[in-house]
Amino acid sequence: MEELYQVGVITSTHGIRGEVKVFPTTDEPNRFKKCKGILLDTGKEMLELDVESMKTFKQYVILKFLGYDSINDIEKYKGKSLYVTKTNRVRLKKDEYFVADLIGMQVVEDTGEVRGELKALLETGANDVYVIACKDNSELLLPAIKECILKVDMEEKVMQVHVMEGLR
Repeated sequence: MEELYQVGVITSTHGIRGEVKVFPTTDEPNRFKKCKGILLDTGKEMLELDVESMKTFKQYVILKFLGYDSINDIEKYKGKSLYVTKTNRVRLKKDEYFVADLIGMQVVEDTGEVRGELKALLETGANDVYVIACKDNSELLLPAIKECILKVDMEEKVMQVHVMEGLR
């Protein structure tokens, strides 16, 4: 089965015409506009849904799925997650990556030394920071900037980095 990526969670119904309030777990909430092939995990099966309409409300997205026209049709899905397949993910620009694809990458310094494995990403105000679990059981916090991240090889799952003085 193809890998699935969570894009939201249905938190509640919205009105009586089959709309739902979704908490987006994606950086691109506008992805829901005209999105086809969203998968709803019912707990028993995956239902493929097409978005009929979308609007935003505070930090939520209000979705209406094609064929679900009343609160009774959709109410049973409160608390359920929405997913997309890899082929339905948002298209990225050059040097942009999905966090899920980066986690687990081997991290190698420009000197050739294997530092460890990328374990997490921290979002800060200035730039993202990669958390590297080093071979000696320590952690290295590496800013996701061009001076530090030299090359990302998605095929080989290897990230080549330069660790600046003061970060060691």
